[in-house]
Amino acid sequence: MLTTEQNKMITQVGAGTPMGELLRRYWIPFAGASEFDDKPVRAVRLLGEDLVAYRAGNGTFGLLNRHCPHRRADLSYGFVEDCGLRCNYHGWMMDEAGHVIEMPYDDTANPAQNLKAKASTKAYPVKEVAGLLFTYMGPAPVPELPVWAPFTWTGGFRQIVKSDIPCNWFQCQENSCDPVHFEWMHDNWSARLEGRSDNATKHLQLDFVETDYGHAYRRIREGQAEGSTLWTVGRLALWPLAFYLGEHFEWRVPVDDENTLSIAWFFESAPKDVAPVVQEKVPVWISPIVDADGRWITTHVINQDIVAWVGQGRIADRSQEFLAASDRGIVMMRRRYFEDMKRVEQGLDPKGVIRDPQVARCVPLDRVLLPPLPGDLTREQWKKHPGLSRKLIDHRHCAGQPAKVRQDYLRAMGFGPDLSLLPNVGRELQPQD
Repeated sequence: MLTTEQNKMITQVGAGTPMGELLRRYWIPFAGASEFDDKPVRAVRLLGEDLVAYRAGNGTFGLLNRHCPHRRADLSYGFVEDCGLRCNYHGWMMDEAGHVIEMPYDDTANPAQNLKAKASTKAYPVKEVAGLLFTYMGPAPVPELPVWAPFTWTGGFRQIVKSDIPCNWFQCQENSCDPVHFEWMHDNWSARLEGRSDNATKHLQLDFVETDYGHAYRRIREGQAEGSTLWTVGRLALWPLAFYLGEHFEWRVPVDDENTLSIAWFFESAPKDVAPVVQEKVPVWISPIVDADGRWITTHVINQDIVAWVGQGRIADRSQEFLAASDRGIVMMRRRYFEDMKRVEQGLDPKGVIRDPQVARCVPLDRVLLPPLPGDLTREQWKKHPGLSRKLIDHRHCAGQPAKVRQDYLRAMGFGPDLSLLPNVGRELQPQD
């Protein structure tokens, strides 16, 4: 249980707050690169700051203060040119470093003054990795952006899924070190939603360990051997605001104190008898969280998580909670956050910050491997596997996968596009060369 003051410390993300300063020591994902194909300028809010992201004509990404340094016009209505973003009010143009590189009237009427050399705006660096855009909002020196090993994988299909969550980021991230909720929220509750009364296998043993890049939870359930990687490796609450499950990542990105951007990056290996598809772009899509009646969507894994997160209120009151044995991982995480907030105050690097570019180039992560792996099976075996055949019908984790993304996924897996129309997984699937 936290005190009210401790709860404020761990949930407030604005500049100058202890947690806000801690999170600003890391690269944070905020969008997918392909989102800028049809709309090169987008308003962005991160860590309580109003920003604008753009892709210039030369392909460079920028992230600037949303308001023009001239007379505070909204730059999300600006337009891109080859070297920067131009304000639609008086034509001032900024580059990705925040330098004002053109003042059309002053450059013409008073060129000798070179007034633009004195003007600038707040800017944050942007880097693209595996279709994701990351930014660093903290002080110099800028750390290395870790390229997690799964970002380098080939021979499969990638996709990025986003959702806007109306609650504080921390109650989302605590879910990343909470194994028992799988038994109840994703198994038992799913069965009830489907009209079944069967119960999932119970958790018998839990362990929580701190690793170089986060906190792993390990579990044994009924019928599970101790040699399973669910026990020997476990799932990783990736520091400071992500979750790594072996084939996908989930980030809980703070928009402000009461709103979170969920960004998930998925990779699916193709069947072994399919020629790998090379993706030129990684698709990005928005997963809805409410249905037509305004009720939370409960049919998909992450949507079920969202029900639990938002059910705690905009900011969970942790002074009122009653923790139990299964919450040891959450207690470990909280202690580390408080320790790292103190380290930042002392001018030290917090947990997991990488300074060595050689280390950051490809950072290995231990991976839970539960056979059969998708890449070890043929298309015919996929059709007969209950879990993989389900993926051919719908995206398991997030509701609302667009038809175009599903069609592209099916082609990458070696199946025909007509599968998007299948009413259930029992219908015959036709492989396509």
